[in-house]
Amino acid sequence: MPKRNSSVVGREFGNGVRYAIEQSGLTQRKLAELLGWQEAKISDLVQGKGGVDEVDLVRLLSYCRAPVADVEHLLALFRESREKGWLLFPEDGVPEQLRSLVDQERLASKIIVWSMNLIPGHLQIASYIREVAEKSSRKLQPADVDALIRAKLERQEILRPGREFVFYVHEQALRLPVGGSAVMKAQLHHITTMLVRRYLTVRVVPISIGAHAGLASSFVQLRYDKFEPVVYVENLNTGLFLEDKASLDMYTDALEGLDRDALDAEQSRELITSIMF
Repeated sequence: MPKRNSSVVGREFGNGVRYAIEQSGLTQRKLAELLGWQEAKISDLVQGKGGVDEVDLVRLLSYCRAPVADVEHLLALFRESREKGWLLFPEDGVPEQLRSLVDQERLASKIIVWSMNLIPGHLQIASYIREVAEKSSRKLQPADVDALIRAKLERQEILRPGREFVFYVHEQALRLPVGGSAVMKAQLHHITTMLVRRYLTVRVVPISIGAHAGLASSFVQLRYDKFEPVVYVENLNTGLFLEDKASLDMYTDALEGLDRDALDAEQSRELITSIMF
């Protein structure tokens, strides 16, 4: 079956419309009757396919009695939904910056992560997350740090059978003493216990090779059964979903290079264990 041409922001928009309809207590069929539409038109809308203009969207949200803030948010998403790529400027109250990424990860069948300086977020323990957050230049308040820890640990609930995970990690990330030796020993031990899961692979890029294929940045590639792949890149205060072919090809090339540069799974396990002791 060919993969659908559906963008990340289009799917985010569709999810928002679906939520507005659910909150209204109306069925899609009843809402279609009120609007004088075919029910398929609403079905396309909640799948992020569009098929309406802004006036139609406002009429629908009015019937749903959506709050003004939700209407403004969905209109902004609607205007971006034809773009290939989506730049997110997170709210100060983090963990909202994770929400869109987590939504896309739940749809993915394979998640490939390259992490150059830190342990990948999916594998971080609470004390490690706290140390990174407290040293962040964003100067988070204690309540925001606690909220971020909860959000990142909840994100890890996706680590279950049903999808495949591949983590490429630079050796320097394993050796960086975040939080001191006790935290790092617990963190590395956690990784080794996770390696018993057959759907999860960790590959270490050793320091000894010098320059490598992932020097440009850390990133996440999401692969779907129904949609085209997406790459997510996170910077200090933004998150960027990339969907254009040229960018996707470049990141695919980077992953092929990392696959050549990295130790195999067993060698990686041995290296992680050796760092622990």
